[in-house]
Amino acid sequence: MAEIIDGKKISTELKDDVRAEVKALKEKGVTISLAVILVGQDPASTVYVNNKKKACEYTGIKSVSYELPEDTTEEKLLGLIDQLNNDPDINGILVQLPLPKHISEKAVIGRISPDKDVDGFHPESVGRLSIGEPGFVSCTPAGIIELLKRSGVEIAGKHAVVIGRSNIVGKPMAMLLLRENATVTVCHSKTKNIKELTKQGDILIAAVGKPRMIDASYVKEGAVVIDVGIHRTGEGKKLCGDVDFESVEPVAGMITPVPGGVGPMTIAGLMKNCLEAAKMNLSQE
Repeated sequence: MAEIIDGKKISTELKDDVRAEVKALKEKGVTISLAVILVGQDPASTVYVNNKKKACEYTGIKSVSYELPEDTTEEKLLGLIDQLNNDPDINGILVQLPLPKHISEKAVIGRISPDKDVDGFHPESVGRLSIGEPGFVSCTPAGIIELLKRSGVEIAGKHAVVIGRSNIVGKPMAMLLLRENATVTVCHSKTKNIKELTKQGDILIAAVGKPRMIDASYVKEGAVVIDVGIHRTGEGKKLCGDVDFESVEPVAGMITPVPGGVGPMTIAGLMKNCLEAAKMNLSQE
């Protein structure tokens, strides 16, 4: 039976580390502030934003909230981002996705200053990651690296297989694993003989976006399995991931559950990015 990786416990450890550093900075007169922008009333987005606000409160980071109506124009949203970019009291800017259809996500992400891009989505942030320069990393992949390290998983020299190539998880995840000296294979919808490849993975990261797609037939005996997916299925709308937990758990060496695995790490990763933004700002003064 696989060892269950407790994302809630590890995310609390990471947030406690952030909280200690935030407290030390406060004692020197430095306050860290995160601006959170929510456009519209998407129920899932509202839940995520509230969770981020709670994490800010826990770590001592000031949360400045902007809740805009669904019909907010792109021009108005970009104007608010410009204002926050120029506000020296704001360390990080987060625009909750998805945005209403009339607003371009690409334009919004590109407008946030790379020095305040705590989501790690700006093209410059992605470029910095790809060439090994310091910068912000997308919160979910960054959280997964913390999850692996704090669970005692050796990454260097291991074969890591990432299923999925999204800009938010798959691609940055592969680059982060390379940075940690893993040998990385990326599988996607056009990959042939996918199971042959995934069964070679010492570390298997499922970010495919399909409920319970990854069963035991994809997994190498004793592999570390990280499930990024989150879906509500069935009549009771029970949460599940991309991994069929019941099938994979007897085969894997370690596995993350859904919920309580990767999810809490994403928000802890965001808190760490906010702290790094403030430290970077101090070093430039």
